Parts: sequence; C-alpha cells; structure tokens
Amino acid sequence: MAWVVLIVAGVLETVWAVALEASKGFSRLVPSLVFVVGLALSMGGLAYAMRSIPLGTGYAVWVGIGAVGTALYGMVALGDAVSAARITCLVLILAGVVGLKVLH
Repeated sequence: MAWVVLIVAGVLETVWAVALEASKGFSRLVPSLVFVVGLALSMGGLAYAMRSIPLGTGYAVWVGIGAVGTALYGMVALGDAVSAARITCLVLILAGVVGLKVLH
C-alpha cells in the first residue's frame, strides 16, 4: 500500500508544480488553492509512504515521478521544447525510479 500512496503522491507533486506556475506568483485564486491542496496531499502521502519505505528510496521515487510528470506536462500542454535528448533524460529518470523500486 505504501508504494501505491507514494506513486499517487508523486503524481500530486506534478499537480502542485503545474498549479504553482498557473498561479502566476499566487496572484490567481483557483490555481493557488489547487497548489496548496495538492502540496498538502502530496507531502502527506510522502510522509505516509516513508513509514515503511526508506528515506532515500521514497524521496527519490517521489521527486522522479514529479519531475518526469511536470516535464511531460510542459512538453505536451505548454509547448516546452521536445527533443530526443530530453526524452532520453526523462526515460533515464524513470529507469532510476523503477530500479529503486526493484532493488528495494
């Protein structure tokens, strides 16, 4: 169960990161509220998961999921640059996250 919660918390990291950008420095109410709720749920999920998953593994997986999700969102929805090198780097991050899970 801790791994499922950790994965959801990682996805919520993407949610709060996207909402933070959309809030335009907390000048827009709805994205600011999404940021606060997403951040609280993401951190809460990380804290719960780390009861049974080691700190280094849990944090790295959480950050990896959030980073890959946020980068993909930027490429798909915001027009961030897409290149073979960037995709390769994201795949390497994902491979590291999977490796940490497998080696746990």
